[in-house]
Amino acid sequence: MTLTHCVIIPDGNRRWARAQGLMPWEGHRKSVERFRELIPRAFERGISYLTIWVASEDNLTGRSREEVAVLVELITDELERMNIDDSLIKNETRVRIIGRWDDILRNEKLRGSVVKIEGKTRHFSKRNFTILFGYDGVNEMLEAINKLKSSKREITNEILKNILWTGELPNVDLVIRTGGEPHWSAGFMMWHTANSQFYFTETLCPDFGVDEFDKALEDYSSRERRFGK
Repeated sequence: MTLTHCVIIPDGNRRWARAQGLMPWEGHRKSVERFRELIPRAFERGISYLTIWVASEDNLTGRSREEVAVLVELITDELERMNIDDSLIKNETRVRIIGRWDDILRNEKLRGSVVKIEGKTRHFSKRNFTILFGYDGVNEMLEAINKLKSSKREITNEILKNILWTGELPNVDLVIRTGGEPHWSAGFMMWHTANSQFYFTETLCPDFGVDEFDKALEDYSSRERRFGK
C-alpha cells in the first residue's frame, strides 16, 4: 500500500523524563536525537512527506517558561544544524515550519533560523519535511472559514484545503502517535486525516527509534485502505 505522507505525533516526552528522574525537557532533547534517525529513515523507505507535530499552541502558551525556552532552543539549534548540513540539498528536501509559533514566541533567533532553512530549501519537492510548531487544527480551520466567509463562489474541498495553513501538504496516509494514550488533540489536521490510517504505540517518544518506526510502517503495509467503502 502506497505511503506518501506520514505524520508522527510524539507523545510521552515528559513521562519518559520523569521515569528517568530527569527534568521534563530532557525528554524533548532525547526525542530530537531520535528524529535525527527517523527523518532519513522515512525517506529511505520511500516516504515523500514526513510531518512531525512538535508543539501545539497550548504547549507554547500553557507550559512553564523554562520548558518552552528549552524547547525553542532545541528547535532553533536543530534548524541551525540543518542549515549547516548539506544533506538537505543533496537529497532535495524541502523544510517547512507551520503554526503560530512566531505570533506566540516573538523569538528573533528562531525566526531567523526558520527563514533561512525555508528559503534555502523552498525550490525542492522530491522530499518534504514539515515541523508543526504552535499548531492547532481547530484554529487552522476557523481561520480558513473566516477567510472564505465573504466569498460568493461555491466552496469546494480543494478550495478549502488550499487555504489551510497546511494546504500545500497532501492528504495524510498514516498517523503514528507514540506514548500509549490513543487519543486525538486540537482537531489535528482534520481535513488531511479524513481517510488516514492510525497507528498507536505504547512506546514513549524518546524510545521510538528506527525499529519501532519500521514496525509501524510494516503494520500499515499489511492493511487495506477502503476510504469508507
